[in-house]
Amino acid sequence: MRIGVQLAYAGGFKEAVEQVVALERVGIDVVSVAEAYSFDAISQLGYLAAKTSRVELLTGVLPIYTRTPALLAMTAAGLDYVSDGRFALGLGTSGPQVVEGFHGVPFDAPLGRTREVVEICRAVWRRERLNYHGKHYQLPLPADRGTGLGKSLQLINHPVRERIPISIAALGPKNVELTAEIADGWQPVFFYPERSNDVWGESLKAGAAKRDPALGPLDVIVGASLAIGDDVEDRLAWVKPQLALYIGGMGAKGRNFYHNLATRYGFGDVADRIQELYLSGRKTEAIDAVPDELVRNTSLVGPRGLVAQRLAAYAEAGVTTLLVGPLATRPDEALRYVEELRALLAS
Repeated sequence: MRIGVQLAYAGGFKEAVEQVVALERVGIDVVSVAEAYSFDAISQLGYLAAKTSRVELLTGVLPIYTRTPALLAMTAAGLDYVSDGRFALGLGTSGPQVVEGFHGVPFDAPLGRTREVVEICRAVWRRERLNYHGKHYQLPLPADRGTGLGKSLQLINHPVRERIPISIAALGPKNVELTAEIADGWQPVFFYPERSNDVWGESLKAGAAKRDPALGPLDVIVGASLAIGDDVEDRLAWVKPQLALYIGGMGAKGRNFYHNLATRYGFGDVADRIQELYLSGRKTEAIDAVPDELVRNTSLVGPRGLVAQRLAAYAEAGVTTLLVGPLATRPDEALRYVEELRALLAS
């Protein structure tokens, strides 16, 4: 199991990079930078490429609606170049509130667009002349939709790799099935190992049945908060605000993917209560309503023996890359947690 860290998308980025440099020295494998309605992830990953030498640089994730497929491919190829082949492209749909509210583009056809984006990216990296006639993207643009002067072009530069890894953030059954079929990796959120098969097992099997063997095994990339010790029980409370935000506020009623996930995990009534409180402005009560069971089982927080048990559960559920967010008060404490995690995985 590979170990990585995920950086927050709000504030303190340069300080976080210094932490990444220290973590690279102790052997982390991956660093992930998210993109929401925040600073873009690409400029930050370019900065990381200059500051690091070995770790893989992952977007976690870029929304497919906010850049054209060709620009996504160009950007990935550029980051792969400046990092000497260390970039991995994480894609996702985000949600209607961000895509339509912040970017002003329709949130439509997430499955169809995702498939076509992946196909176009791979064609660009192979330096094929783009002549793509999908349902959602046509390259060159047909004459009746523009000037008629569009040319079939290929990427000028020769990419470091023609197969840059693509992972997809997916939660719904059809999205996960598509991911298991076409992607190199899968980035689920709030991963509960013991319940993951009940939620996603059939979708993963269905997608794997259609998967090209040349893609190799699916890299299951999971995030988890981390704190190891006999006196870290209070850190569980640090996780609750994020869960409350996503379950309660990241989407409208009936269109919140994280609320749906909590419901499929068996926390439907609690998820409804969190959403009701959050959307009515009672955020503190929403945070208090997040159940300890959900926090504990989607995190790596507790004594060394408990964390070892949780690691075994993640491995049993098929996790191959673990992106941790240390719940630390000081940089040296975060470093210690990651070193202890590496020792547990090696034992």
